[in-house]
Order: sequence, then C-alpha cells, then structure tokens
Amino acid sequence: MGIDFEALKGKAEEALREHNDKIEEGLDKAAGFAKSKFAGHDEQIDSGIEKAKDFLNKFDDTPDTPDTPR
Repeated sequence: MGIDFEALKGKAEEALREHNDKIEEGLDKAAGFAKSKFAGHDEQIDSGIEKAKDFLNKFDDTPDTPDTPR
C-alpha cells in the first residue's frame, strides 16, 4: 500500500483554490513580519511574496474583477 500522490495533489490544489484569499493574507502578514526582522531587505521580501502569489494565482479560477451587469 503506497501513497496516492495524485489524490494528495488534488487535495492540495483544491485547498489552494478554496482558501486563496486566506493564503494571500498570510503571505502579506509573513512579509510584514520578515520586513520587521530583516530591515533593508524589503525588495527581496516583496519579490518572494509576489512570486508566491503568482504561483497561488495559477490555482485561482475566480476572475480578478467581478463582471458588472450592463
């Protein structure tokens, strides 16, 4: 009996889709904490956070701007 990596991957992707906003909130909080501990490295921290958010957004299937009725 082994680990079903496809099922595990599916559950991880589902969690990323379902909790995208909370994960982004956590990334922002982590960035603030890191900036408070490592002064002078704001650019590197921001770059890392943006890369993480870009990866996260690959799993976000909701539009960035809601459709407006005409």
